[in-house]
Amino acid sequence: QVQLVESGGGLVQPGGSLRLSCAASGSIVSINAMGWYRQAPGKQRELVARITSSGSTNYADSVKGRFAISRDNAKNTVYLQMNSLKPEDTAVYYCDAQILASSRLGPTLQSYWGQGTQVIVSS
Repeated sequence: QVQLVESGGGLVQPGGSLRLSCAASGSIVSINAMGWYRQAPGKQRELVARITSSGSTNYADSVKGRFAISRDNAKNTVYLQMNSLKPEDTAVYYCDAQILASSRLGPTLQSYWGQGTQVIVSS
């Protein structure tokens, strides 16, 4: 069993910053990649940023230069530093991880999701 626990969401003024964290725990053998998605009202869920176990990253065009994703492999934790926030960044942010987990049924590789954390950018 694997669990993703998110933190760091909240209300921030335009131009402000937030740092999201997502920690994975459980019967983890390895984590191939971790990332952040977001979904705004009336919008599709979109990839915000992703990072592999080797450190390769990619970002949505809308956040390039403002957001930075990083990870601490020893802690199985991924971070999303969000700077210069805009009202259009308002959304529920979800953590995702591609994890090889051990089980009595054998090792399994699949995606796990956090519950989501609300980010509101408003004055």
